[in-house]
Amino acid sequence: MKNVERYRKNPVLHYPERQWPDKEIEKAPIWCSVDLRDGNQALIDPMIVEEKIEFFEMLLKLGFKEIEIGFPAASQIEYDFLRQLVDRKLIPDDVWVQVLTQCREELIERTFESIEGIRNVIVHIYNSTSVLQRDVVFNMDKDEIIQIAVNGTRWVKERADKFDGNIRLEYSPESFTGTEVEFSHDICEAVLKEWGASKDDPVIINLPATVELNTPNVYADQIEWMNRHFSDRDSVILSIHPHNDRGTGIAATELAMLAGADRVEGTLFGNGERTGNIDILNIAYNMFSQGIDPQLNIEKINDIIEVYERLVKMPIDDRHPYAGKLVFTAFSGSHQDAINKGVKAMKERKSEIWQVPYLPIDPADIGREYEPIVRINSQSGKGGVAFIMDTYFGFKLPKGMHKEFAKVIQVITEKKGEVSPDEIMASFKENYIDKKEPLHFRKLKVDDRSDSSDSEFDTHIVLTYTKFGKEESFEAVGNGPIDAVLRGLKENLNINVKVLDYEEHALQGGANAQAAAYIHLLNADEGSVTYGVGVSSNITRASVRAIFSAINRLELIS
Repeated sequence: MKNVERYRKNPVLHYPERQWPDKEIEKAPIWCSVDLRDGNQALIDPMIVEEKIEFFEMLLKLGFKEIEIGFPAASQIEYDFLRQLVDRKLIPDDVWVQVLTQCREELIERTFESIEGIRNVIVHIYNSTSVLQRDVVFNMDKDEIIQIAVNGTRWVKERADKFDGNIRLEYSPESFTGTEVEFSHDICEAVLKEWGASKDDPVIINLPATVELNTPNVYADQIEWMNRHFSDRDSVILSIHPHNDRGTGIAATELAMLAGADRVEGTLFGNGERTGNIDILNIAYNMFSQGIDPQLNIEKINDIIEVYERLVKMPIDDRHPYAGKLVFTAFSGSHQDAINKGVKAMKERKSEIWQVPYLPIDPADIGREYEPIVRINSQSGKGGVAFIMDTYFGFKLPKGMHKEFAKVIQVITEKKGEVSPDEIMASFKENYIDKKEPLHFRKLKVDDRSDSSDSEFDTHIVLTYTKFGKEESFEAVGNGPIDAVLRGLKENLNINVKVLDYEEHALQGGANAQAAAYIHLLNADEGSVTYGVGVSSNITRASVRAIFSAINRLELIS
């Protein structure tokens, strides 16, 4: 690849003392939504005040207790939005509203004007600390960068002492991932000291992957190093704010939680600058799949999607984890077969534990439907087609029939691509249930003669049918209705077939339940085989219809 020599590896922290690889996530972090600030600023068409209010109310319903609502000192619309929340009394007493500001006194003053009347406020200050930004953006040394943070902290503290409400300080060394951990530690300790942080008045130290620069394990090392080097860990709420530039933001977040992070900032569905922030819902559902309560009300993902897409005016990708239209869909035949067997096994075992191959969670638990789980295209196999017939229409095809019917559907998919369940059912009717030419079974009269003779045959039938539209009938005897029908076909129509397999089941409950019968017939003269299907409220009639269906499929009448 051209120009690769222009790039250099980002530094990796040498940290052999790491302990996070042996840890497990055991509980939900403190969640902080930054949709209304970090997410909104990255929209092509940012939300207006009323849209932001609707989004804010959705976040409350989802259970967020910390919500960053904007940068009120930098934008009139964000200032007005915040004042609307106050004036309409839309902020619950147990929710912390978070506002962002740079470490500039006039902006901090304006920020405190905007939050007047709010009970709980997180004032989030930041300044860039990375090697690159110190060099090319600010042209400052380390001491000067530290002084910016200390000054900002002091200005917030002076105003917090006069504020009629609760103020919590949050400090972010922006571009933390590009900053030496020793320097990050020094500047954070300076902020903690200036604030007078304590266990009763902790400071949120937020360590953002403002740009994701390396593999997730490196971020985890950086977080653990900081976690273990604070002079008073009880005075710190350790927060992370990962981005997704390398596409590994979720992994970086989960490893950072193992490394000691108490708090996670992110957005719904990963909205944000460039490739976005981390998707809080993704992490929450990951926890849910491991039996850990994410402490959010996210059981109805379709409702969340509807509000999100309407307000941010951006679609969610079809392959987005948990939320995408296709994530609970199986195209592969082997996947479809495994899903089918997994669902069946759970029902048979009456298991309360969800264990289905390829489906890490039950889609119904997050408000998704079972209908789109299996979709059929040219790559699908026999198991998927059988699953559709059972799940959608109640036809439990015999195992031997799976392959035969799948071939019928594959012919269609190779011509047109994906087929819907209704199209599969239409093909099933055409090829089996409605296969009524050239022979069409019309009616059957059965007479039990078990007490009238010493013959081995005790069932007499009269069968009426049409052949190429012309009505005919025959009589026959056998040791049961089906045997008599087969003997009559051979004697009267020279149709020589043998039953290889027979299955039946009820299609629906109630007094008027219909039955489905499946007969696997062998053409005894030529060796060809096929299945036939019949449906009727009378099982004998269903069986005879299945015989005629198979005979027509074998094309034994010309």
